[in-house]
Amino acid sequence: MDVAALTAIDVHTHAEISRDGHASLSPELLGASEEYFKAHGHRQPTVDEMAAYYRERRMAAVVFTVDAEHATGHPRISNEEIAESCAAHADVLVPFASVDPHKGRAGVREARRLVREHGVRGFKFHPGLQAFSPDDRMAYPLYEAIEELGVPALFHTGQTGIGAGLPGGAGIRLKYCNPLLVDDVAADFPELRIILAHPSFPWQDEALAVATHKRHVHIDLSGWSPKYFPPQLVRYANTLLKDKVLFGSDYPVITPDRWLADFARLDIKPEVRPGILKDNAARLLGLVEE
Repeated sequence: MDVAALTAIDVHTHAEISRDGHASLSPELLGASEEYFKAHGHRQPTVDEMAAYYRERRMAAVVFTVDAEHATGHPRISNEEIAESCAAHADVLVPFASVDPHKGRAGVREARRLVREHGVRGFKFHPGLQAFSPDDRMAYPLYEAIEELGVPALFHTGQTGIGAGLPGGAGIRLKYCNPLLVDDVAADFPELRIILAHPSFPWQDEALAVATHKRHVHIDLSGWSPKYFPPQLVRYANTLLKDKVLFGSDYPVITPDRWLADFARLDIKPEVRPGILKDNAARLLGLVEE
């Protein structure tokens, strides 16, 4: 990957459909997400189509799905398929995997194999959708393996559009999405590089506190248009966290075109913008020498 030639690195995009047409979530949950993000009828691009989209924009993208089969009963998209597809587009795509913590030792073995044999560069967790608390010791063997492998762990935080508006929120419990629950993980695995995904509504201050306190905790800005960012998030992005804040869109429900257009109007210092858009992610993902 020619990082110098890139205009940005999007650290948060979703593979929503497999090669054989299997969706990452049930129709009910996908429909609720579309409604929440006002992305009615949005296409579910294949990983190959995502590569073409980002290549046209001279951007790179981190790609993942979510393994939530234990809680939802819906089979995931194969991590191996995503890694293989990303490898075919290594100039613009970075593969992350998702392993349900409920899989226990089998999940730990899978995580090691995905990094060592399939080139996976990080892992995505969605505590609400996967129905686990990030500080649950059940997940600790998996975190230990990820820390040893030297790749980041990205945690969904804050209210989620998945299940929003459905009766009972489709059973998804928002309490698991409090970023303060990830503080235990950061304390107990001090070398684990962590990304708190999204402006963490209604726990934005908690996310900022964890990221300022724990050396290896970062924040991505996906899932919201920048024009809706809380003022304290903008303030910290401009100052104390300027080296730990990352561009993310949540593509395909939010496009990088829309996100970047609104980010251009955000009160971010000119000298801080390159770090948020590319340089911070390039270091975190090991795409450049630190």
